[in-house]
Amino acid sequence: MSQSHATGHDEIDHHDHDHHDSGGDTVFGFWIYIMSDCILFATLFATYAVLSGGYAGGLTPKDLFDLNFVAVETALLLFSSFTFGMAMLYANKRHMKGMISWLVVTLALGLGFLGMELYEFYHFSSEGATPQSSAYWSAFYALVATHGLHVLGGCIWMLVLFAHFKRDGFTEDNLVRLSCLSLFWHFLDIIWICVFSVVYLLGVM
Repeated sequence: MSQSHATGHDEIDHHDHDHHDSGGDTVFGFWIYIMSDCILFATLFATYAVLSGGYAGGLTPKDLFDLNFVAVETALLLFSSFTFGMAMLYANKRHMKGMISWLVVTLALGLGFLGMELYEFYHFSSEGATPQSSAYWSAFYALVATHGLHVLGGCIWMLVLFAHFKRDGFTEDNLVRLSCLSLFWHFLDIIWICVFSVVYLLGVM
């Protein structure tokens, strides 16, 4: 009887160890993805730097950029990092209502950021600054829109996690997924700070 119990206990320990290793592999793999994304954005920033003076006699950043508008965009995204951090605290406490509430706020801030960015693109295009108008604006849209697509991907990922947590609760897999999304979201904030500094601040100087 005791031997059977010991065998069952060993099997559970082995299963938990394998599950823990799987979660560690997922996080490690996601770090590799983040590093590949760093290369992508580094390439886009380098392209922007090379083409930053190519206005083709058309509109320049000083003609269109509104730093007050962009500051609000930035505040939305940066505050969403704080709200995501609060969601992670509640997730660690296994407090479903608190976690979901903070994630909903995070999602709303992310969607607000995207709405402002789309409005900005519409405004620039209506003034004549389209991706086809000059090398500068091609590089601008490539960099800023790529970041925006990542934010959109993060919002969709968040919606998928809502369904996972509603169905399965605080499983180890769901917590690993949430941790990866948290890492991804904070990474996007860091990239946006670079965009704000290099594109918008330097653009109006």
